[in-house]
Amino acid sequence: MKPRKSRSWFESAGYAFSGIRNTARRERNFRIQIIMAILAVLACIIFQVNAMQFVLVGFAIFFVLSTELINTAIEAIVDMLTGGKAHPLAKIAKDAAAGAVFLASVFALIVAATIAASVIGRFVE
Repeated sequence: MKPRKSRSWFESAGYAFSGIRNTARRERNFRIQIIMAILAVLACIIFQVNAMQFVLVGFAIFFVLSTELINTAIEAIVDMLTGGKAHPLAKIAKDAAAGAVFLASVFALIVAATIAASVIGRFVE
């Protein structure tokens, strides 16, 4: 039986939110990343970063969370196809997906360090 396509934008958005909610329930790292995102936004508000810096922080947050969602999807598909058994190609897929999250996280740290240096420079002057 062929799955039916969603009929409306709201139905599609519901599936997307379900995926985010399920990932937040199942993946500890995703919950940690959400907490870090909230702290980053609060820091931006407290230290009154400019609009461009806030956009960069927002981009970094969404980049990390998006790659974590993709990583989770890849892990689920690999586990489904392998039945959870070790396979060299499964390891490559899972490691590559984890690598994407790692690179996104490094990017977020670079953004944070750059903005923090700017904020500290403002207070030192």
